[in-house]
Amino acid sequence: MELSGKTVIVTGGFGALGAVVGKAVAAEGAKVALVDRAAAPAGLNNAFGGCDLTDAAAAKRTIDDIAEKFGAIHGLVNIAGGFRWETLKDGDIATWDFMYQVNLKSAVCACKAALPHLSAGGRIVNIGAGAAAKAGLGMGAYAASKAGVAKLTEALSEELKGQGITVNAILPSIIDTPANRADMPKADFSKWVTPQAIADVILFLLSEKSRAITGASIPVT
Repeated sequence: MELSGKTVIVTGGFGALGAVVGKAVAAEGAKVALVDRAAAPAGLNNAFGGCDLTDAAAAKRTIDDIAEKFGAIHGLVNIAGGFRWETLKDGDIATWDFMYQVNLKSAVCACKAALPHLSAGGRIVNIGAGAAAKAGLGMGAYAASKAGVAKLTEALSEELKGQGITVNAILPSIIDTPANRADMPKADFSKWVTPQAIADVILFLLSEKSRAITGASIPVT
C-alpha cells in the first residue's frame, strides 16, 4: 500500500477527526502514533496520551519517544486544536491567547519536534480552517489562529523545500462530528464535510503522489 512501512504521527489523535484519520492512515499500511493531551483510552494501540503540545519540551519528549520506538518518522498530521465562538464586544481577551496556543503553537511545537526525525520524502499536513480565509461573526480569535497555521505552512514549506519535505494545510468547512451536530442541531448536516473526506485528502498529501505540492492551503468543503 502507498504508506506501507512508514510511520505517521497524528496529533489530536483521540478526537473525532483524529481517530478517523488515524484509522485511514493505518489502513494504507502505515504505523500510526496517536498523540493527544487527553489520557490514552484503554486498549488503543500506539497511543501517546497526556502530551501538552503547547509545551515545546513535552512535544519534543513525546515525538522523540515515537521516533525511538518506530525508528523513523515519515509524516506528521497536526489535527490538535480547538474552537471558541465569541464576539469581541462580549468575549474574553484571554480567548485570543487560548486559540493561539491550541491551534497555532501546538502545530509549531509538533513541527519543530518532528523536524530532526524527518528525512527526504517527509510530509507535514496541518489542519487549518475555511475561516482563515474569511472569518464569520464571533470567529475572530479562531480565524486568526488558523490564519497563523496557513502562514506557518507557507514559511516552513520554504524552509524545507531543498530537503524534499513537503508542508501543506487543508482548510475544512464545518466538519460533521457529534460535537458540531450537538452545537448546531438545526443545521443541514448534508452540507458539512465528513471526517472521512478530510482523511482522503490527508492520505493524498502524505503520499508520493503529492510530491510536487508544498506550501498549499487546500479548501476541503
